[in-house]
Amino acid sequence: MSFSTLPLSYCTNVHPGLSVDEVVAGLERYTAKLPAATGRQVAAGLWLAASVISEIESETAKLDQLATTLRRSDLVCYTLNTFPYGNFHGDRVKEQVYLPDWTSPDRLHYTLACARVLPHLMPPGTEGSLSTVPLGYKGFQHPATFRQDCIANLLRLASGLNDLHDDTGIVVRLAIEPEPMCVLETTAETVAFFTELWAAADEEGQLAIAQRHLGVCYDVCHQSVEFEDVAVSIARLQAAGIRINKVHITCALRLPTPADNAIGRAALAHFAEPRYLHQTLARAADGAIHRHPDLDATVCNTPSAEFAAADEWRIHYHVPVNAETVGPLLTTRDDLRSALAAVRQLPYAPHLEVETYTWGVLPGEQKPDLVAGLAAELNATRELLDGTAV
Repeated sequence: MSFSTLPLSYCTNVHPGLSVDEVVAGLERYTAKLPAATGRQVAAGLWLAASVISEIESETAKLDQLATTLRRSDLVCYTLNTFPYGNFHGDRVKEQVYLPDWTSPDRLHYTLACARVLPHLMPPGTEGSLSTVPLGYKGFQHPATFRQDCIANLLRLASGLNDLHDDTGIVVRLAIEPEPMCVLETTAETVAFFTELWAAADEEGQLAIAQRHLGVCYDVCHQSVEFEDVAVSIARLQAAGIRINKVHITCALRLPTPADNAIGRAALAHFAEPRYLHQTLARAADGAIHRHPDLDATVCNTPSAEFAAADEWRIHYHVPVNAETVGPLLTTRDDLRSALAAVRQLPYAPHLEVETYTWGVLPGEQKPDLVAGLAAELNATRELLDGTAV
């Protein structure tokens, strides 16, 4: 199976946007310049915060404004990032990005509203996708019924997406995005949850609807940070009947032999920052995985005994996907190659999206001009997809 023939998408959650006007400004200032910078048509993977969706629901002309901006800029849109609900560019986002979780009616309403907006932005004859939170964050307290409540809302969503298909003829699929230290974190946890989800859907006579509309967003660097073999992970999802509706093309940071690499640990300390959560995992010589909830000075300067003895650290910090190294640090780009080779073998073509949202918080020397940086990522990714990169 070949990759999707749709234009390669990049996620616009890298740009602030709490109103339609702000989203349009980001498209015009940055995204509209990428087709010329790359020599190819580009897709805008829009992040439309809850405040933007509320504005569109109350003033339909705002949806026309957004659609017109895309057309005028020769951009297409077939996927939305519905993971961040609120302000993704606040002073401190961290674990709040997982709220509301999938037990909340607000999460359900927001996601359905995004699904109803998307067909107005899509090219004819395409399907849509929505990436979303991995149910919730493990660090929060959850009721005993948490998983059942999530399943109930996800089945309500599937029913709503099925109604949307009946009304419009357009299929929009949800893509649940496993992430380190979240309720759905590893491939094994994801397979176990979907087994529960399919069983519940079957009991309600909704299995076919659920399997058509619900699947995963495979963020490559998330499973790399978990020290998973990404090709095996993708094959396992396929064998379990879990559709990968969207692939986030991403790279994270690596630090091998951290105890012997003071220069690398010092460089890594510069990546600790107050806005986003950077889950940090360490692999011991016996294969055991140890976790720290966020990258901070303690991890780098006075690591725990488990971290100090680890053979490698991996950090959930999205770095440019064309980077093999970032200063003295390594990246997980080799896993990106492996993941894309595995995705190519799937019997369908998931949506493909570059998602480096951290440009604004990278250490100073790592920040090129944003349009140039995004163009370099898209060009490098296209080379990987075309099989021309070594």
